[in-house]
Amino acid sequence: MSSKKEHISETPATQFLRKNGVAFTEHPYDYEEHGGTSVSSRELGVQEHAVVKTLVMQDEAAKPLLVLMHGDCKVSTKNLARQIGCKSVEPCKPEVANRHSGFLIGGTSPFGTRKAMPVYVESSILALEKIYINGGRRGFLVGIDPAAILKVLPAKAVQCALREQG
Repeated sequence: MSSKKEHISETPATQFLRKNGVAFTEHPYDYEEHGGTSVSSRELGVQEHAVVKTLVMQDEAAKPLLVLMHGDCKVSTKNLARQIGCKSVEPCKPEVANRHSGFLIGGTSPFGTRKAMPVYVESSILALEKIYINGGRRGFLVGIDPAAILKVLPAKAVQCALREQG
């Protein structure tokens, strides 16, 4: 008999993945406020480089966009803006990000967002065998083949990673 407790209730992200035929594994963990990807990678026992964070940013016209970045890297907003033809890119405030994505900060997934937004994925993410990305709630990652991102999202590969100093 399988225990019911292990089953995570559906989120807009898991519904989106199922609807689009993307295979994924479910990885719940104990969420820590402001813990970020260092917590989820430790909890899941995976490299932080394979944990992908979903960042809601905006351009100079306040148009939202999503950036998918390695957990152990930062986004060079200068490089990103240059590559996508914007004057500037900056992170959205949490309440604005929430309005665009429909997800809480710490639970933002690029899948099943409230608004369709352009998605920019750090190109080296696509070279990984498997990535762990938010499944639409805090303390819940899904493991997927990164190639699925390009199949089901309006995603473009960019190069804007900065290694975290640490």
